[in-house]
Amino acid sequence: MKRNPVAWAALIVALAALLSSAGFLRTIPAAPKVSEESQRTAKALSEAFGAVAEFVRPSVVQISVQKKASGMSGLRDLIPGAPNMRRFQLPNPRGNGQPTPKDFEEFLKRFLDPESGNPEREQFGPDGPGGPGGRNGMGVGSGFVYDNRGHILTNNHVVENSEKIEVTFHDGVKVKATVVGTDKQSDVAVIKVDTTSYPPLHRGDSTKLKVGELVMAVGSPFGFSQTVTQGIISALERSAGINEYESFIQTDAAINRGNSGGPLVDMNGDVIGINSAIVSGGSGNDGIGFTIPINMASSVAEMLIKDGKVHYARIGIGLAPLTPALARDLGLDEGTKGILVDRVFPGTPAERAGMKEGDVIIGFAGDKIQDASNFRLKVATSEVAKPYEIRFIREGKERSASIVPVAAEKVVFEGDQEREAPTPSETEKTTISDFGLEVQPLTSALAKQLGLPEKQTGLMVTSVKSGSPAAEEGIEEGDVITKVIRNRRPQPLASVKEFQDLTSKFDQVSLQIQRGKLGGRYVTLSKKAK
Repeated sequence: MKRNPVAWAALIVALAALLSSAGFLRTIPAAPKVSEESQRTAKALSEAFGAVAEFVRPSVVQISVQKKASGMSGLRDLIPGAPNMRRFQLPNPRGNGQPTPKDFEEFLKRFLDPESGNPEREQFGPDGPGGPGGRNGMGVGSGFVYDNRGHILTNNHVVENSEKIEVTFHDGVKVKATVVGTDKQSDVAVIKVDTTSYPPLHRGDSTKLKVGELVMAVGSPFGFSQTVTQGIISALERSAGINEYESFIQTDAAINRGNSGGPLVDMNGDVIGINSAIVSGGSGNDGIGFTIPINMASSVAEMLIKDGKVHYARIGIGLAPLTPALARDLGLDEGTKGILVDRVFPGTPAERAGMKEGDVIIGFAGDKIQDASNFRLKVATSEVAKPYEIRFIREGKERSASIVPVAAEKVVFEGDQEREAPTPSETEKTTISDFGLEVQPLTSALAKQLGLPEKQTGLMVTSVKSGSPAAEEGIEEGDVITKVIRNRRPQPLASVKEFQDLTSKFDQVSLQIQRGKLGGRYVTLSKKAK
């Protein structure tokens, strides 16, 4: 066959074009120049991560749990043979892909704004595999060796309602475990195995942590044991509204289902917390994980090991957030940090210490207090019968007192009871149009119907106008206005005329609203611009 030079030339050109498009003939860019010092630093950091991972591995375990039939939640949050992790689902009401910016804005408002209240518990998904349900199933979580007596620390939601527990160590050894004690209020649990061959993790000091510190999370995400991820401490003393007592470490180290109960460690290999929950737009990690500080967890663990239960303390007060508006009405700077005492229960340590409604707590046991969640945790985990200094502001002046917490069971708060619909009264009702509500004097008969003391004074709300300042602050029909802040302190509100005079003189008033038996909450009503 005679060769056609033109055809051969065309073939060569086509082949060259093909190779060029595939990148075979392109010039490979030179690697970026990195100084030897930078390379040494990067290598040292990499070696540090490797050393920490190698150091903690023998102490981290995978926990396989078979739940009781009556204790299983729906398995939508339990992958068979894989882990469970409590999570906060980002809103996506339309179910058609990613949340919109408006959805995300609403989520942030509800989750991060201290004045918007805590997120609903169920938004985090079921409380682990131990919620209500009706199917047997396996869940997988994590834990770590706590001491040299066979105790292992994990989350309550990993092991609660368990029928069988099996622990797998890093070398593949599997042993049975029993529950020593669990505490739902803090989400901490201790289980025990018969072997003491594995080293306990050294405990760090979570009170000395700083935002930005490098950390590593170790556990069994989606059943993949001994998985290590790294990140930083993103925030401290986070409140998420999922535990009765909480002050979370927030981290961006990847935490997923199955990491629950595993350790968060620092670059010394010291455990600084127990991984517990995540905020997520889907089924996995979105960079917001919550970890129980080790100081709190170990305090709970020691009580569980000793007595099988936790002894919390109380002082007997009701709390309310200190908003800038409330601070201003109390004669304080709008930026004042603290919490407002909205009720002092009779016969309690708080009453004996001389505390009063309207006090603003700013310190306890030598620590500054900035939010109710942090304060409740400090009081709950304090020693019973031991005196502590409590600092507060009253009528613009800073004061202090000695207060002695007692066992929580000795301070019983009456729970909210479902309110009966109050019987319409013949008493004349008065409209407070500027704030959009209608009120009438609270009679002893109405107080009794509402579950309040018959001697309770105040004004009962008989109606609330939609879209009004009162409605925007969550005031409802049947609520009782008991106090108003005047002259830098809360004072009883005795008559409709007194309330009318106040609302006619001021564009903004701060009121205590009573609903049920659990004490009140403060709201600030502002007139709308006309």
